[in-house]
Amino acid sequence: MNSAGQALIYHILTYGCQMNVRDSENIAGLLESMGYIEGQLAEADLVLLNTCSVRHSAENKVYGKLGEINRLKQQKPGLFVAFGGCMAQLPEVRARLKKMKIDLVFGTHNLHELPELIRSAREGRKQLAAVWENNGPVVEIDPGISIRPPGSSAFVNIMYGCNNFCSYCIVPYTRGRERSRMPDDIVGEAHQLAGQGYNEITLLGQNVNSYGRGLDMDIDFAGLLHRVHEVEGIERIRFTTSHPKDVSDSMINAIADLPKCCEHIHVAMQAGSNRILKLMNRGYTREHYLDVIGRLRDKIPEIAISTDIIVGFPGETDADFRDTIDMVEKVQFDSAFTFMYSVRSGTRAAQMPDQLEYESKNRRLAVLNDLQYAIAKRKNQRFTGRIMEVMVDGPSKSNQDRLSSRTRCNRIVILDGSLELVGRTVDAIIEEAKTFSLFGRLTDGYEDSCCNEHNSGLDYGKDVASDQGRNN
Repeated sequence: MNSAGQALIYHILTYGCQMNVRDSENIAGLLESMGYIEGQLAEADLVLLNTCSVRHSAENKVYGKLGEINRLKQQKPGLFVAFGGCMAQLPEVRARLKKMKIDLVFGTHNLHELPELIRSAREGRKQLAAVWENNGPVVEIDPGISIRPPGSSAFVNIMYGCNNFCSYCIVPYTRGRERSRMPDDIVGEAHQLAGQGYNEITLLGQNVNSYGRGLDMDIDFAGLLHRVHEVEGIERIRFTTSHPKDVSDSMINAIADLPKCCEHIHVAMQAGSNRILKLMNRGYTREHYLDVIGRLRDKIPEIAISTDIIVGFPGETDADFRDTIDMVEKVQFDSAFTFMYSVRSGTRAAQMPDQLEYESKNRRLAVLNDLQYAIAKRKNQRFTGRIMEVMVDGPSKSNQDRLSSRTRCNRIVILDGSLELVGRTVDAIIEEAKTFSLFGRLTDGYEDSCCNEHNSGLDYGKDVASDQGRNN
């Protein structure tokens, strides 16, 4: 409470990946356990930045926002500013923050200490920095306190950190080494979410395929999928992200055999050239990647495959780039997150010779995007005229008058309908296909979509006119 007896207001600014989104849900719960209530930035008594350091552009956004917050603090001297997330783990960032009007700096490993840290910083009346350099064992935060957004889907962490040390990536330095949560804690959280009305969960980890390492028990990611699959009330299971070198046959079999596991996998390729993959320290070759894709499609013919691709890595030649284009043509990704390489200080790639000029990287990115967008649109057009099973997420971000829903194979379908449908699984007829989304309408009592059959037709459903399934 403030001096007027009113509840204190918090506002969280979240940057970066799903892991940070999940952390912010826990942070919100911890703050509300202290008596804070959520509000807008302009009215906040406490502002917390949960930051991302994957690229310098992400850091620049945070520093720009800090300028705005500092101006706000000049108008409101009692405003408490907390700074956490991946940026806080970096010594050079903490040195810079010492010169700013920030009350508390905390890291990615000690979120559970936040209430006590806020109290200590308020009492000390000077900047408090509490960042664990070593990650140590997983410290559980009761998922029941999390403040999750309304809807049908929720994130569940299964592990933290990364052991791969890709030469362009800062994550092992900010998130630490791989540490798996106990399977009972994960399954318990899934039960809790089902009881709260969530019917889809996404299992999170920097590399979910390596789940189980470090645990004193015989369980891998496939085993965890089997256990989560048994949770009543959970209808769909997704996960992200998968490292190509760790995609196992047991994991592929689990996706194929467990009806709740959605037919979608994100497998980051990053580059198509073996020489560049070696420089990136990715631990696999293009031939291995193609073998992974082949095994996935042999077992799950209609699986949707998305990926990450970086162009313009240090030393990338025209021939290396052509190898990447060749891989995109061979694999035919359903979707891809594409990036120009940008220097990330603190990584080995930042010190590599032959850094490419922006113009060259931008030109290659345009070529890659033109190819991938054409592939994605062509793949989406196969769904026109079909009935697909979709789960309604909520209002469309681009059109609040319409609903956004998602197929099992992770395609967005925009359709008309009431908010009462949020969280429900319904059938929709696809009327239009664009590059990044589909547009459809609800069926009129249609109940026999073959999308309901996990291993026969999947998201391709039935053709409305002929009532015949199609496997492409």
